Amino acid sequence: MNKKKVLEKLNPLLLKGIAHRGFHNDKYTENGMNAFSNAIRHNLPIELDIHLTKDNELIVCHDEDLKRTTGTSGIIEDLTVEEIKKNYRLLDGGEVPTFLEVLDLVNEQVPLVIELKVFRKNYKPLSKKVIEVLSERVRDKRNYMLISFDPRSLWPLKKLGIIRSLLATGGEYFYVYRYFRHTVESVDLDQTLFDKKQIQKYHKRYFVNAWTIESEEQLDKVLPYVDTVTFQHMDENIVRSKLK
Repeated sequence: MNKKKVLEKLNPLLLKGIAHRGFHNDKYTENGMNAFSNAIRHNLPIELDIHLTKDNELIVCHDEDLKRTTGTSGIIEDLTVEEIKKNYRLLDGGEVPTFLEVLDLVNEQVPLVIELKVFRKNYKPLSKKVIEVLSERVRDKRNYMLISFDPRSLWPLKKLGIIRSLLATGGEYFYVYRYFRHTVESVDLDQTLFDKKQIQKYHKRYFVNAWTIESEEQLDKVLPYVDTVTFQHMDENIVRSKLK
């Protein structure tokens, strides 16, 4: 899909910078309700990550192992929501949220960029669950984007009519980008890839996001070749002013 059509299907707020895993900091743990509330207060779109639990529900966390954000090890796909709620707490004291809880909190006040985290090749049940949830909850499709490194998890989501974006970085994921980028509407690229001429040219016709921007220097490097960025550990006003 060309850039113009993608832009017509997105909330313009997405073009002003996206808060990576919520607007987290030393006080608010990433992918937690406090970080998401902080993003809402600053009127920032939110990027988050979802996993499929043992009991076929969606939990919000970046890693498949809860260790880094809770201090206690446990593979999400091997646990039920009840087990996670009972035995794990984020480092800021909050619960590990379900996707439904985050949807209730955000309530389309700001856009959501939702990354599907495929684990043990569970892309089919993961996609099916996402379709089930979003089919009932979405009011304005412009407030959502769906992203993943695994294009197989994105293909079934076409029926939702929400913009899908293929994540890519170096190594094997760059080959996935080369062969499958045209099977979805846009791309979401590691900021280290923007030295490549073919990446720089892609922006002329297609929608491009860069991740994860953590400094003004990194932002300046990708700025000529992107439509927006996903950022963290930065002053959101710098991001907004440069993207404008």
